[in-house]
Amino acid sequence: MTSVNKEILRLAVPSILANITIPLVGIVDTAIVGHLSDATAIGGIAIGTMLFDLLYWNFGFLRIGTSGLTAQAYGKGQRDQVLSAKIPDECRKILMQSLTIALTAALAIWAIQWLFVTAVLAVVPCSEEVASVAREYFYVRIWAAPATLSLFTCKGWFIGMQDTKSPMAVDILVNVVNMIASYCLAVYTPLGVIGVAWGTLIAQYSGLVLASGILLTRYFNISVFCDFDSWRAAMKWPEIRRMMALNGNLFIRSLCFMVVYVGYTSLASRYGDTELAVSSILMKLFMFFSFFVDGFAYAGEALVGKEWGKSLSPVSSPREGEKLNAVVRALFLWALAVGAVFTAIYGFFGKGSIALLTNDTEVLNASAKYIGWLIAMPIISTLAFMWDGVYVGATAGKQIRNSMIWAAIGFVAGYAATYRFVGPQALYIGYFAHLVARAMYLTIEWGKVKGEK
Repeated sequence: MTSVNKEILRLAVPSILANITIPLVGIVDTAIVGHLSDATAIGGIAIGTMLFDLLYWNFGFLRIGTSGLTAQAYGKGQRDQVLSAKIPDECRKILMQSLTIALTAALAIWAIQWLFVTAVLAVVPCSEEVASVAREYFYVRIWAAPATLSLFTCKGWFIGMQDTKSPMAVDILVNVVNMIASYCLAVYTPLGVIGVAWGTLIAQYSGLVLASGILLTRYFNISVFCDFDSWRAAMKWPEIRRMMALNGNLFIRSLCFMVVYVGYTSLASRYGDTELAVSSILMKLFMFFSFFVDGFAYAGEALVGKEWGKSLSPVSSPREGEKLNAVVRALFLWALAVGAVFTAIYGFFGKGSIALLTNDTEVLNASAKYIGWLIAMPIISTLAFMWDGVYVGATAGKQIRNSMIWAAIGFVAGYAATYRFVGPQALYIGYFAHLVARAMYLTIEWGKVKGEK
């Protein structure tokens, strides 16, 4: 196995192992609420969870932007041979800047929490009983905002530092603590189903404690975080301008993602409960596949960023460009192999995969006509997901933003052009179109992005 492939697997495998623990949290939370209470509580917790999905999705730039910028700073420091036993100054500054943005955003979230939950519940159709449970869940879990957003930053920074074992450890701890604390608080205390919110709160701060411990023992000493002059210097506009510009583009990207994924669910609900259930199950299977290919996308962020940073060094050589090309080729080969495996799995076991998630005969029968989409989706989505990782490493924020604008347009156009003729099949045509638009745009733009380096 070549050194490039070894590097890719070293970074991808821990991310995959961490990712596959994520669905367990949702399963356990659903089981706890489902066995302890009635449909009102289940609906309230589901809507409360949706509130946080809507809220935190928009701050995904904290992880993505930090990852790309840190990887480039790491690569430049490695090429210039200024890596000490700790880290280059630029990597330290990026962490300080991103943590400051994360904590400022958390304070802003706390300030607008009542307005946010009131506005969203005003447009979400649900009973007052369900809304009451959702509010109670939200007002507990919202106090984890500083930990949640800081963990976005830490995960991105670790990945940029070519370290995916640390975020793996943090993710596994968060998910395990979440499951145990939620169960114990919901079952053995008077909190009832709201114990699930307290469990999540405890888990997020537990993860932050571990992430902080890793930073202080492996990368820093406590004096770095107590040096207020360094914080002030890192937050000066010339120092933070690049990060803010990148984060602005990534924020627009997140909004476009919401158009696609919220639109997908909203449109599916128009076709009745059965079609909504089918679309939800198919999306879960799409997302399960993404947990695997995302591991290679994270490796792409780290390795492409590192090689990009090396090439930006004043002492770079043409070999740096050759290594970058080799890394990108190897990443796509691994990702396409994962896509091919899941295409085969869904081809042979598509109906069985759906049956694992439901035993409702009506839903199973209704899902049969969508198996073709399930089989085709892994290969197409692999290209889009893998390019995202490559472009994040290159910190090509403009192209990342534009790809999702085109993707959102593709989703809306694909659905609008076909729903009158094919009914709910149009939902999958639109989703497929958004993946094709992302993959095509990013493929076409890559040569230009490399040329502008």
